[in-house]
Amino acid sequence: MKNIYKGKTVLITGNTGFKGSWMAQWLQIMGAKVIGYSLSPQTSPNHFEILNLDYYTYISDINNLEKLIKVVNTHNPDIVFHLAAQPLVRYSYINPIETYQTNVMGTLNILEACKINGKVSAIVIVTTDKCYENIEQKTGYKETDKMGGFDPYSSSKGCAEILTSSFRNSFFHNEKFNISHQTLVATARAGNVIGGGDWSQDRLIPDIIRAALNNNVSEIRNPQATRPWQHVLEPISGYLELGKRLMQGDIEFAQGWNFGPEEKDCLSVTEVLDKAKSSWSKINYRINGEGSNLHEAKLLSLNIDKAKHKLNWFPNWTNDLAIEKTISWYKSFYIEGKVNTISDLNLYIKTLNISYAL
Repeated sequence: MKNIYKGKTVLITGNTGFKGSWMAQWLQIMGAKVIGYSLSPQTSPNHFEILNLDYYTYISDINNLEKLIKVVNTHNPDIVFHLAAQPLVRYSYINPIETYQTNVMGTLNILEACKINGKVSAIVIVTTDKCYENIEQKTGYKETDKMGGFDPYSSSKGCAEILTSSFRNSFFHNEKFNISHQTLVATARAGNVIGGGDWSQDRLIPDIIRAALNNNVSEIRNPQATRPWQHVLEPISGYLELGKRLMQGDIEFAQGWNFGPEEKDCLSVTEVLDKAKSSWSKINYRINGEGSNLHEAKLLSLNIDKAKHKLNWFPNWTNDLAIEKTISWYKSFYIEGKVNTISDLNLYIKTLNISYAL
């Protein structure tokens, strides 16, 4: 991917967030000209400020269409990665209007800004594994399965998927590529992402790290909930590979894609906690027998056959390694004052090259 991104102007919305900050770091290593557009970091500390990368970020709301249009027209990005979102399930119950406004209208705004600009080659809209109508099936959801979502967050991401498909059909139709427009649009659905540098509330790893640092015991709501856990570099590698294909003008890739672990590698919350505790003995937890009074899916996994067979993308790190690297990031940060982002990224790239060579 290095050659395709070198010298390209890449706009990342949500770059001050967890995934966005990791993506910006990788793109800078590949020589891309990164432009950020995001709200101010939502936590302190945060990965964005820790990395302190040298690129310009517009601190603004994704709902500010006028500002978005100005930014896109000023920089004429080759590709846009749209990661800006309200990303939390429980928060969406408390703030449903903000959640839909950000996740649905924010997505519409970035698509509209790119349409008005008319020069963007590729757009990757990042949603979530929770965009599907979850019927608690044991097999992973395929890209052709029905959109849905029980809670406001999940349904807002299902709406973003439907919106993107409609916008593509209406204004960026694949059959009219290089005839009436030059933009290819895809969506990317990832699993439960972990990795160093996430301090969000109501996320499993950040919650247990905070508790460990304060010598507290974490309260676990849904210990048997099973999710497609993956290190943050896994979906980012998928987004970048997908973006590469779009910038190369490969029309067949302008559609929806799943990026997650193999279905057999999905873990329950308890399994993740046990593996995390084996990496840092300070981590301690207990099961809250009352659970949560808010609906949360018990079983969720993604079918990634399409990405493997058509995009040539494969999960690269085992769950054991992903969890070990995540916990080690926090240990190094708090105990030694070290930031392992670059070393984790270099190791990932090295193992990525080896696995693809095999």
